[in-house]
Amino acid sequence: MNISNVSELERLKTLHNGEKVTLTFSDAEFERRLAGLREIMAAKDLDAVVLTSYHGIKYYSDFLYTTFGRQYALVVTPTESVSVTANIDAGMPWRRSFGENIVYTDWKRDNFQYGVAQALERHGAKGARRVGVEFDHLTLDAQRKLAEALPGVELVDMHAEAMRQRMIKSAEEIEVIKHGARIGDLGGEAIKAAIREGISEYEVALIGTEAMVHEIARTFPDSEIRDTWVWFQSGINTDGAHNWATTRKLQRGDILSLNCFPMTSGYYTALERTLFLGEPDARSLELWNVNVEVHRRGLELIKPGAVCKDIAAELNEIFISHGLLPNRTFGYGHSFGVLSHYYGREAGLELREDIDTVLEPGMVVSMEPMITVMDGLPGAGGYREHDILVVHEDGAENITKFGFGPEHNIIAC
Repeated sequence: MNISNVSELERLKTLHNGEKVTLTFSDAEFERRLAGLREIMAAKDLDAVVLTSYHGIKYYSDFLYTTFGRQYALVVTPTESVSVTANIDAGMPWRRSFGENIVYTDWKRDNFQYGVAQALERHGAKGARRVGVEFDHLTLDAQRKLAEALPGVELVDMHAEAMRQRMIKSAEEIEVIKHGARIGDLGGEAIKAAIREGISEYEVALIGTEAMVHEIARTFPDSEIRDTWVWFQSGINTDGAHNWATTRKLQRGDILSLNCFPMTSGYYTALERTLFLGEPDARSLELWNVNVEVHRRGLELIKPGAVCKDIAAELNEIFISHGLLPNRTFGYGHSFGVLSHYYGREAGLELREDIDTVLEPGMVVSMEPMITVMDGLPGAGGYREHDILVVHEDGAENITKFGFGPEHNIIAC
């Protein structure tokens, strides 16, 4: 194809290929979310919003993109919502999203920005002067190009307000999260049954992942199957919470860390447990029991009206009494919802000393204390437990059912 022919190809397309699939949530749920976003728009005097993050687009449209170096957006105006997606995805984004869709091609530079501008023009925000964006996601280059494509438009950050909206879950979201917790428990049971001397970390991880993926497919038959994973760690590899599985083979006496992450249509849940292959030595058992003590108390503290930083402060006192506060590695818990290891952290709802958020009904948080003892010291390794709790009007519901502590997780060998 010669250059003149390429220049004649269209910059934007409409690709309504096939039929809309059954989405994760009802139309009413997406309308509720968009209504909340439009309240943010009104409060900040915005004519439209251009969301570019995985979590922003997923939350308001149900579409989770695959970037491969390309950009994506969801343009929300006072009357419409329209995704702007790459031609390489063809009709899939339209099929798997709530709202309209514009497809941009690769035939001309900066067609993505052109597509965003046209979405505003065609779908209810012609002549927009203030447009909300997610500054925490836009690179400097992406922000510059977007500004150039929208001359005279002021780009206004609104990522924090959108995050706060996501922190309160609806009944439909909580139902998905509960299924995720249940599926994580199933993955944990498959892993526990597979643990033996000589098996590699990655082999155990694959067994847990497969069990969860099959159950996700059964429970959510219209969903994409993607992103579910397991971190299974042993020995020194347990020192960090986010250490990927390796080829290390399990040995008698190992401390183990089981971490299951079923991804149900972009919704993250987790099961994390300390185990031992064979009886732990006295110091390891002592450390494990201290962390379990903190975990149990943390579960009691999660309730409506509790303040994140106050929960952290009280749990710190237990570690201080055992001389273990310096061994903590991160906060005591975090929010759940549209997130993964590469998108979506709701930083305003973390159980840390610098967070003054008050827990409210509809919030979903973890309790997950962890301490690490360095290699070469008695009881070396990382100790971590993790449960998920849904905050209700009258308390909190623990939706994780997999047992924790020495009475449940010492694997005979």
